[in-house]
Amino acid sequence: MPRSLIYTTLMNNNKERQKFPVKKRRFSPFGRYFSYLDEIDEELKGSKEFGSFLILSLVEEIGEMARAYLAKHGRKPTNIASQKDETYEQELGDIILAIMRFARIKNIDLHKRIMYSLRKIRKRRSSPKI
Repeated sequence: MPRSLIYTTLMNNNKERQKFPVKKRRFSPFGRYFSYLDEIDEELKGSKEFGSFLILSLVEEIGEMARAYLAKHGRKPTNIASQKDETYEQELGDIILAIMRFARIKNIDLHKRIMYSLRKIRKRRSSPKI
């Protein structure tokens, strides 16, 4: 096992211990990201429509990523507009930011939600529905 990995022990709903390898980091960039987002969203944050705007933004970005991916991987090779736009890798960054912005204004703990989803996936793999 590489020394760069540490094990974080988590408790799931059944109180059984599960271990996930986590790369040890000295800092998290999320604080910086949220500072930038505070500046970007300053005028919109108080709006009742801001959540709806962010949901539509997320759907738009997912559509752009799908279009770019399909253009690159041959499903729509004649879609010239997609080939001139951003790559699907670049669109993925836009999607992540849209998710972060929405979670921030709705006070959703993304770390908690991600860990919940990881445990759910692990549980499905260990006991699949037949």
